[in-house]
Amino acid sequence: MKLYLGVPSEKQREALRMTTRHCGYGGARGGGKSWTVRTKAKLLCAAYPGIRCLIVRRSYPELTANHIDIMRRECAPVADYISADKILRFRNGSTVSFRYCSCDRDLDRYQGQEYDVIFIDEATQLSEHQMKVITACCRGVNSFPKRIYYTCNPGGVGHSYIKRIFIDRKYLPGEDPADYSFVKALVQDNRVLMEKDPEYVELLRSLPPKLKEAWLGGRWDIFEGMYFEEFRTEPDPDAAEREGVSTDDLKANRRYTHVIAPFDPPLSWKYYRSYDWGYGKPFSCNWWAVDPDGVCYMIAELYGCTGVPDEGIRWNNDRQFAEIARLEREHPYLTGRRFYGVADPSIWDGSKGISAAETAEKYGIYFDPGINDRIPGWMELRRRLRFDEEGRAKIYFFETCQHTVRTLPTLRYDKRIPEDLDTTGEDHAADSIRYFCMSRPISPDSVRKQTRHTN
Repeated sequence: MKLYLGVPSEKQREALRMTTRHCGYGGARGGGKSWTVRTKAKLLCAAYPGIRCLIVRRSYPELTANHIDIMRRECAPVADYISADKILRFRNGSTVSFRYCSCDRDLDRYQGQEYDVIFIDEATQLSEHQMKVITACCRGVNSFPKRIYYTCNPGGVGHSYIKRIFIDRKYLPGEDPADYSFVKALVQDNRVLMEKDPEYVELLRSLPPKLKEAWLGGRWDIFEGMYFEEFRTEPDPDAAEREGVSTDDLKANRRYTHVIAPFDPPLSWKYYRSYDWGYGKPFSCNWWAVDPDGVCYMIAELYGCTGVPDEGIRWNNDRQFAEIARLEREHPYLTGRRFYGVADPSIWDGSKGISAAETAEKYGIYFDPGINDRIPGWMELRRRLRFDEEGRAKIYFFETCQHTVRTLPTLRYDKRIPEDLDTTGEDHAADSIRYFCMSRPISPDSVRKQTRHTN
């Protein structure tokens, strides 16, 4: 079987050689990701007669432009494209199927399907749920390799999932780290593009700063559309270079980052508890320590999630508040502290029986109603997130508050109300933070110097 393959760059060669169960490739715009998908699919079809491959994109027009039209032309001597079935069938019995997933309803088309190798091109444009349903189709009793290839850029609804498994390499029970590998590619790694369209790099350099960092530099901690653009899980490498120190040094000194190592806060500090109710969706209870300078630290969290993003564990009110009370008795950073509580005002609604607030009081958990003004609340959080001239913020999060750190970067702007965030995102920890911030607003004077180094 003679196939048109082209000449890969070194990074593309590295990506083509990946053999783990889950293989990721990408990180920035222009890295030649779609070319790598097509080439790997063709190589597999040639090497394993009868193998079944699947290429997935978010929409059918994207499939057509990036894969179907090109592969039909390149594989014409050895394969036929069956338009009705959207399948490229090779003479040796191998196939490449083309499917799209623009919404959850499209997942019905994948039920009962089996593929040996699945390619999810531009994976961050699909949700974690969509990716998991599709990748569950990677199975079979034959001897063909079973692999899943993801190409990806920062941003999109699947950003946090791809970042977790490939960039942060943080795995849940049942996920084997040895099953995951990732090759980072920048536009400079796409040899053909650099030769044929060298101005593309200048185009990327001319983008707004946030977009440039994500699409040119492959930064996963920031991307266009991110609601809390100020939020940093790691110090900015540019800040480290400017300061002449390492990013580890900056993080150890709580500079240019909001996520820090835990420490045991002094009993003399002020302590708060904030809470956003949930049942079918996660609830979020967060504990705070505030130092004498008014700097806030989220020191613990209880997040009612099943492990599937934005899926609640369905604990009733008694179970939630019993667990909150237990943690305040036993958690090393909480025991012996007295907390001022603030919560979602809806927990005082007793129209359907005993309210959640009344249930909380049975366990010695007391709240005042939080101020539910959304946009002013987000502004209060933004003021605290901004770095001052020394790279210090007014709010920090212990790295053990994993769900807060996971969800804040995923929140995006509401397309209908540009000042607000999109409430269809996983915003429960953010709402809890908003109630806390509104319970102790800070004056503009305290953040006047914090606008200079907002990255």
